[in-house]
Amino acid sequence: MTTPPLVAEGAGRARYTYRLRVSSTARAALLAEWDRCRWVWNECVAKSKQVHLHNRAHPGDKRTCGPAQLDKMLTEARRITPWLRAGSSVPQQQIIRDFGKSRAKALKDIAERLPVRQRAGMPRLKKKDLTDPSLNYTRRGFGIKDGRLHLAGGIVLSVVWSRGLPGEPSSVRVYRDSLGHWYCSFVVPAQVQLLPETGRVIGIDWGVTETATTTSDDHDLPHPEYGKKAQARLGRYDKMMARRKPAKGRPGSRGYRAAKKLRAKQYKKVARQREDTGRKWAKRVVRDHDALAVEDFKPKFLAKSTMARKAADAAIGATKRALIEMGRKHGRDVRLVHPAHTTTECAPCGARTKHALPLSERTYTCTSCGTSRPRDKNSAHVMLVRAGLNPAGADRVRPDSPQDRQAA
Repeated sequence: MTTPPLVAEGAGRARYTYRLRVSSTARAALLAEWDRCRWVWNECVAKSKQVHLHNRAHPGDKRTCGPAQLDKMLTEARRITPWLRAGSSVPQQQIIRDFGKSRAKALKDIAERLPVRQRAGMPRLKKKDLTDPSLNYTRRGFGIKDGRLHLAGGIVLSVVWSRGLPGEPSSVRVYRDSLGHWYCSFVVPAQVQLLPETGRVIGIDWGVTETATTTSDDHDLPHPEYGKKAQARLGRYDKMMARRKPAKGRPGSRGYRAAKKLRAKQYKKVARQREDTGRKWAKRVVRDHDALAVEDFKPKFLAKSTMARKAADAAIGATKRALIEMGRKHGRDVRLVHPAHTTTECAPCGARTKHALPLSERTYTCTSCGTSRPRDKNSAHVMLVRAGLNPAGADRVRPDSPQDRQAA
């Protein structure tokens, strides 16, 4: 199994994820714990809606629905409900914290008057058959003994230790993916693993024809097209599901569930291929360069364009995150560059065209200095200039090397 990536969790923290081997007894206990947490979440949603309607009807009598009020609600519910009290209070309290963060983000987006399509939605009800379990435990709710994960409530899980933990974990999240596989994700202090200096810098431009075009020809990342290669098999599974589609309100047949699982496995395989390719490329770029000028590209807008499918298959966002996190992990200088006008600006002289270049025009020619080079290569060199890095390093030459002095 491919080891899930190291993902930054915040300043000085990182996540280490491992596969779990879950017995039938532990699985039943985890699902029972999740049923309680899901009930708490749905009660928080109902309470939030109730407070909202009350505040609209009574402007002079404002009520709040923060974590403090919800904690009191949970305490009272556990006192009068034996079923709820039978579970651990730690994941139930953490589900309230998650609800509070989700609701606060939605209210913040509304206050900032963001467009509806860019807002985080208000928390919704978690339905039993449509939501995968996810349980959060703080330090007082779990422990690691004899290589096994012990959760509050007497739940014991076997962990596949694909690598060691670099430090003492402060929290853990136990969750199940769409294929029914269970994982645990520990939050640990981030470890910086410094690499030797190379004296080289690189500029990186994101695209659809090539996922990443750099100032070094050896480090360009071509579009792998994993999704396109898997499309024939995915189409076959879609037809299998369509033929077995159950009537509304009726459960799916065994054949329908089998086809659905096969399709989910194929999508998971494609996602892991993209992730693996992006991380390996990011590690090679970070290992060979001291500083990176990375286009701060937001691929979200491509979702409504004619290039949506190809852009999604390129996984630009995931590759960019992997590059940034790999740079931070190894102590490299990663500089994000705003993408405005990078395709219309000349890297050597800084002149800018008076009109936007059509996508069909793949060669950039400067009318001021006569420079002519591939459009994406020019954009990658613009990243270096805007980031304030020495463009001479783009050719993998040290700034103070004899080659530089001879060229001068």
